[in-house]
Amino acid sequence: MLEFVLGLVDSRMPSMRMRCFSVGATFFLAGCAFAATPQDTKNPTEQSASRAEHKISNCATQKHAQIDYVVCRFDPEEADIRLFLNDAEGQPYGHFTRLKAALQERGESLIFAMNGGMYHKDRSPVGFYVENEIVHKKENTNDGPGNFHMKPNGVFIIDGNGFWVAPTSTFLVSNRPPPIYATQSGPMLVIDGELHPRFLVDSDSRKRRNGVGVTEAGEVIFVLADTPVNFYQFAVFFRDELKTPNALYLDGTISRVYAPEVGRNDPGAAMGPIIGVVAKQ
Repeated sequence: MLEFVLGLVDSRMPSMRMRCFSVGATFFLAGCAFAATPQDTKNPTEQSASRAEHKISNCATQKHAQIDYVVCRFDPEEADIRLFLNDAEGQPYGHFTRLKAALQERGESLIFAMNGGMYHKDRSPVGFYVENEIVHKKENTNDGPGNFHMKPNGVFIIDGNGFWVAPTSTFLVSNRPPPIYATQSGPMLVIDGELHPRFLVDSDSRKRRNGVGVTEAGEVIFVLADTPVNFYQFAVFFRDELKTPNALYLDGTISRVYAPEVGRNDPGAAMGPIIGVVAKQ
């Protein structure tokens, strides 16, 4: 189910690569060190893709305050993170499997993917969207109902300086380099270390949710809550557990993840923007 702008109240840099980090005591790194053994029956192409996936991917499951999360962390100097919307024919990829197949035709592997922001019925972005330095949708500063318009909303950006998450108003007056990739969504979860002022600790609006945050060191962290959470719980996890001074909500019920390291390739209805991490085969 989509979370549309209306009607729902709760509704690369090419040179970048990724490395492994720990996520507290509960994070395991077994998948990151995996390589095909001599007994592996995969053909050479599959073995190469498998080695790339396990060398680069950095996802793990984590429980916090009785809530189950998938947490994926990437280094700004090593991760080739991109945004994807339409294929060569101008049609939305819609699904992880279609994006993965398209990348394989270009000699690349999809390492990680997640839905990357809110979209309309035709899968077009609701807010600001930049792909490979091309602006496909201008900034959306309109007021209105729904999660996207719960100000402050924000933008996840990849530019010449790395990754960052910022309120839309901050992004608009920033002197940073032009985005290479960017997606606008809302609301912001954490703003300069503070929770969004409209979040309620005892809210009964609990949903599957996903979001993105960036640490002080520039590490980007993608999170999907498998256990339904309210905004307050989700934001606290980013701020207190993951230590991200700024974090952005991406979407709710439709949220899903492609993370082979933890056995995830979530199915569902066709998506709009997709955030993906890519490696050469």
